Amino acid sequence: MALKVKTAETKVVLVNLLICIVVFYTVYYVVLSVCFAVFRIKMLDGLAPFDFKTNPSWINPYYLVLVISLEITFFVCGLLFALVVEEWVWDYAVTVTIIHIIVTSVGSGVISMICGGQILAYCLFKDNFIYPILDDF
Repeated sequence: MALKVKTAETKVVLVNLLICIVVFYTVYYVVLSVCFAVFRIKMLDGLAPFDFKTNPSWINPYYLVLVISLEITFFVCGLLFALVVEEWVWDYAVTVTIIHIIVTSVGSGVISMICGGQILAYCLFKDNFIYPILDDF
């Protein structure tokens, strides 16, 4: 009795992951805007998920908005991911969460510097770019 598991192609997985990331941040900023309006906080900037200066206190309404909006986003995105990927929702949810943690903890500056530099190096040195051989890996 063998267990048969259907796996998707890498391109399909990456496209679904990209869609899930876009859905996650779209839902996050929509929910964040609604929470800012409900709590009547006047300062909404685009860097809200990357704010490390807010004191974590249940009395601080700005901190409450960040926590509540993130929790609502996780719940809503779990439902929306089911529409996008149809199965393996837990895998995409964990991956998007890890990507979100990496982006918010490391900072978008480091990631954009690495990705931008790698893309520039690939474009400038396309003819002598080193491709690793992973056959015996």
